[in-house]
Amino acid sequence: MDDCLKSMTNRQSLEPLYQGIVPPLVTPLSDRDKLDHEGAQRLLEHVVEGGVKGVFILGTTGEAPSLSYALRRDFIQLVNEVIDGRVPVLVGVTDTSLVESLRLADFARQSGADAVVLSTPYYFPAGQTELIQYIADIVEEVPLPLMLYNMPSLTKVWFEIDTLRTLTQHPQIVGVKDSSGDLKYFQQMLSLKEIRPDWSMLIGPEHLTAQAVAMGADGGVNGGANIYPQLFVDLYQAAVAENHQKIEVLSQRVDRLQQIYTVGKYASRFIKATKCALSINGICSDHMAEPFNHFMPPQRAEVSEILARM
Repeated sequence: MDDCLKSMTNRQSLEPLYQGIVPPLVTPLSDRDKLDHEGAQRLLEHVVEGGVKGVFILGTTGEAPSLSYALRRDFIQLVNEVIDGRVPVLVGVTDTSLVESLRLADFARQSGADAVVLSTPYYFPAGQTELIQYIADIVEEVPLPLMLYNMPSLTKVWFEIDTLRTLTQHPQIVGVKDSSGDLKYFQQMLSLKEIRPDWSMLIGPEHLTAQAVAMGADGGVNGGANIYPQLFVDLYQAAVAENHQKIEVLSQRVDRLQQIYTVGKYASRFIKATKCALSINGICSDHMAEPFNHFMPPQRAEVSEILARM
């Protein structure tokens, strides 16, 4: 742990650790509590060939809270074996139990993961003082670099800017993924680079990627990159190069892809649509973790039509 912390302390004078497109992977399932192993391997090869700069597993798009701990461990091991060091592997360890987060983080380390990702605990809303102490306790025992994950729509708690400012003192924390969709908040978050220029500041909502990069973001954790990784890689690179003509063309493609998220009527339609598109494209199964169901034939036909127009 001491060597790990020394390494991370030295990193503060370097570039952010994670830059570019890091897709939040779906968790391919073949049945209840069963991984779609072949589909997972195809998905991993698909995104790596698309030029992504890392993979983030067991996040929101990965349905992590609905998966058993055994399946999460199986997926962590499979991903690290297939990736085999080609790109960084970031593992979501958010849980209602601190002990379970620590156990999963340790398993991620043993399996070869590069970092863990932690949101605020859900169900019981923590106060900011409690949250600061919680993260400090986690950092003491987590054996890997840690990325914070701001997802207030699902956890009910924000990482407030003052809280993040306090947490910059921990060298093991390497950045923030923000899925709030609030660009004013994101701009305030970026100001923390004055304290920690090494922090990776990543945007979640894919329609904001180009705008966020123009503001100073280091990359995107975009769900659509499961389906068309090259599209989001190209958009990110165009944004970095300030190629406005190319940004406009690629953003229009992203907007067309986002039409799949309007299919269906429940909040789970974002994950359902992503898995449905992957299934249509022959990459992996569209089986969902319960209590969710995959799209039925009418919705599947809608998604197929949108993809055909892409």
